[in-house]
Amino acid sequence: MPNVQHPLLKVQDLHVEFKTRRGQALVLNGVDFELSPGETLCVVGESGCGKSMTALALLRLIPCPPGRISGGRVMFQDEDLVQASEARMREVRGNRISMIFQEPMTSLNPVFTVGDQIAESLQLHAGLNIHAARLRAIEMLKQVGIPAPERRVDEYPHQLSGGMRQRVMIAMALACRPDILIADEPTTALDVTVQAQIFDLLRELQREKGTAILLITHDMGAVAEMADRVMVMYAGRVIEQGSTEQVLGNPGHPYTRGLIDCLPELGSSSLGEDREELPEIAGVVPSIWELGSGCAFRERCPQAMARCATEVPPMFDLNAPAIPLHPGVHHGAACWLHADRAHTLKEAA
Repeated sequence: MPNVQHPLLKVQDLHVEFKTRRGQALVLNGVDFELSPGETLCVVGESGCGKSMTALALLRLIPCPPGRISGGRVMFQDEDLVQASEARMREVRGNRISMIFQEPMTSLNPVFTVGDQIAESLQLHAGLNIHAARLRAIEMLKQVGIPAPERRVDEYPHQLSGGMRQRVMIAMALACRPDILIADEPTTALDVTVQAQIFDLLRELQREKGTAILLITHDMGAVAEMADRVMVMYAGRVIEQGSTEQVLGNPGHPYTRGLIDCLPELGSSSLGEDREELPEIAGVVPSIWELGSGCAFRERCPQAMARCATEVPPMFDLNAPAIPLHPGVHHGAACWLHADRAHTLKEAA
């Protein structure tokens, strides 16, 4: 079980903004969460909600300029990575905290073999010599299910399929056995058999080393299978957070309910004239210039009220009046529907 008393990573009031021709664009607005050793936190939401930006901010990979972390802290074992030097961040990236990027073709260097790219981090962070790093690279390729790894280790990214490139990215991220693994849609290009194999590999890493995983995904099936807790994002904010059972079984935010309702039910058929159409969330995620002063979801919400247009809802503790000790025992939702029967999490803390 994750150690909820001593979080490995604590993100507090994280803000990220970009300088544009129209002014400063706030793309992350007050993101708060914690991640404990051995825990899997799944981050869900539509494209453009801030999931990948949050991951990049944790590793200080936001292009600067035009982007910058404009506020907040990223505490990793009592060290604020926002204030860390670039030299220190190079020690952390790929070693203590690794990331599986969403686009393997643009993340892999086309002029180096995949084996060299895996071995590089092992030589830099683990101190392995060239021969030992190559053997470890072959082992990692085998673990992620790439056939003939002794041959593939000397091939270039363009010689591999999209699914194999994705597995190479996973092998690179796992090579140094990190404390935290950030996985941004890690199994998008993989078939279900390989996806199951990758999830088994991640669980094994957690059992052996206590690795914490921040999993960004659109796949609610993956959430149900992998997550200890779920964090729902919308328009750069965290709008719901709780255990997997709490969020999937009793969602507290209309947006979360909409995401779950959009899923086809097991056993339903897409064939036949009498089938029911899947519900959908009306509209799209608003532009950062169109958020206004109230709840960002109000224009798409079937339960919106007058207050939603003028006030941004805080995160309400749906377990009130109990006083939570850690986000792992919270079930919170940022929605005015809970204003009359719940405390805010900041008040409870």
